[in-house]
Amino acid sequence: MSYTNEDLAAIEIKDRKWSTWNYAALWISMSLCIPTYMLSSSLIEGGMNWWEAILTVFLGNSIVLIPMILNGHAGARYGIPFPVFARSSFGVRGANIPAILRAIVACGWFGIQTWIGGFAIFQIVNVWFPSFGSLPQYFPDSWGLATGPAITFFLFWLLNMFVVYLGVDSIKKLLVFKAIFLPVAALALLFWAIWAADGLGPILSQPSRFKTNGEFWTFFFPALTGMVGFWATLSLNIPDFTRYAKSQRDQILGQAIGLPASMTLFAFIGVVVTSATAIVFGQTVWDPVVLAGKFPSRILVTLAMIAVAISTLATNIAANIVSPANDFSNLSPSKIDFRRGGYITGVIGILIFPWKLIADPTGYIFNWLIGYSSLLGPIGGIMIVDYFFVRRQIIVVDELYRRESRYWYSGGFNRKAVAALLIGIAPNVPGFLTTAKFIPLESVPGFISGLYHYAWFVGFAISGLVYYALSMKSNKNNK
Repeated sequence: MSYTNEDLAAIEIKDRKWSTWNYAALWISMSLCIPTYMLSSSLIEGGMNWWEAILTVFLGNSIVLIPMILNGHAGARYGIPFPVFARSSFGVRGANIPAILRAIVACGWFGIQTWIGGFAIFQIVNVWFPSFGSLPQYFPDSWGLATGPAITFFLFWLLNMFVVYLGVDSIKKLLVFKAIFLPVAALALLFWAIWAADGLGPILSQPSRFKTNGEFWTFFFPALTGMVGFWATLSLNIPDFTRYAKSQRDQILGQAIGLPASMTLFAFIGVVVTSATAIVFGQTVWDPVVLAGKFPSRILVTLAMIAVAISTLATNIAANIVSPANDFSNLSPSKIDFRRGGYITGVIGILIFPWKLIADPTGYIFNWLIGYSSLLGPIGGIMIVDYFFVRRQIIVVDELYRRESRYWYSGGFNRKAVAALLIGIAPNVPGFLTTAKFIPLESVPGFISGLYHYAWFVGFAISGLVYYALSMKSNKNNK
C-alpha cells in the first residue's frame, strides 16, 4: 500500500516561497469571516460588556498562537503536511486518528459556513418574496429546520460542491473579492452602529449583565476555552501552510503579526455592532446575517447578502475544504484525491446539522467550540511533546512514508500516543454529556463536570504529560 501522493509529499526547499507577509495576510484573510464576528458578538449576548469581550478574544488568540507556532515548526523545517507530521507521534497508520478527528471538526465548520451562506441567500429571496419564509414545514420539529432556509442551504451546498469539482484554483478570484469587500463591509457596519446608536459613548457604556464576580468567572473560563478552541483546528494542521515557509522566522513572525491583532480588531467591530443592536432594537442581535435582514431597504439587504454569500464561499473552500481533503486523503492516498476528499467533507457537513450548532450563542460556545477543543487539545499536547521533548526536533522524513520504519511502531500504530489521547479526552467526557444534556447535571460530581470548562487546557496538559511519561519509560526499558 502506498502512503504518499502528490498532496502529501514533502515540499522541496526550492519550492518554499512564503514570506512573513504571506502568513500575516493569510491570518488577516482567515480572521475576516462571519464566524469571527459571531464569536465576539456571542460574548456580548452571553452577558459581557465590550472590554471584557475584547480582552477574552485577545487572550484566547494569544494563547492559541503558542501551539500554532510550535506545530508549525515541523512544517517549516521538513516541508511536510499535518497528516504526515502526525505519523511521527501516532504512527504511519495511527496518524489517521488525529487526522480524522481534525477532519470531522473541519466538516462541522464547513457545514456552519455553508449554513451562513445559505441563510444569506434566504434573506435575499425572503425580502423580495415574503411568502418564501412561511412555506409549509416538511422536516421533523426535532431538526429545527424551516423549509425556506433548508432549500437555500442545499442550493449553496451544491455551489460549494461545484467549486470543489472545478478545483481549488477556481476560488482565487473570490478570495481577492473577499479581501477587498469584507473589510469595507465590516467598516460600513461599524459606522452604521455608531450612527444608529448616536455615537460610541452609549455603545461602550453598555454594562456587563453579570451581577457578581462569580457569575462573570463562571462564564469567562468556558468562553476563554471557546476562544482557544476557535482556532484549535488550525493549531494542529498549520503545517499544511508552514510547509511553504522560506524560514522559521517567516512563519513565526507572520503568525504573531497576523493572528491576535486581526482577530481582536474584527472582534471589536462585532462587539460594537452587537452592543448597538441592544440600543437600536431593544435586544442583542448576534448574527450579522439576521441583522442585515432587518434593514429597511430591500436593495441594501440584497447587495449585502450577495457579498456575504460570495465571501463565505471563498472562506469555506480555502479554510474548510483544503485541510480535511488532505486528512481524508491520508486514509487512502491512492484512492482519495482533493476532489473526493471535498465531497466527503460536504456530505458530513450536512449530517452534522450545522444550523443547530449556531442556533444560539450558548450552544455555539459550550457545545461546539469547547466540545471539539476537548478532542483537539490532547492531540496538540502529544504532537508538541513528541516533537520537542522526545525527538528533539529530529525527524527522518523518508521513513514517514513507508512500512517497517521507526514510525511504524506496532502495526502502524504508536500505542503510547493512542493511550495518552484517550486518557486526555476522558476527563472532559462527563462535562460534555451534562452540558449537551445527554445526562442529568446532578449525576456527575461538580468538580468533574467543571473540568469541561477548561477542556482544551485539561486535555492538552494531561495527554502531553502522559505521553512524555510513557515515552521516557519506554526509552529506559529499551536501554
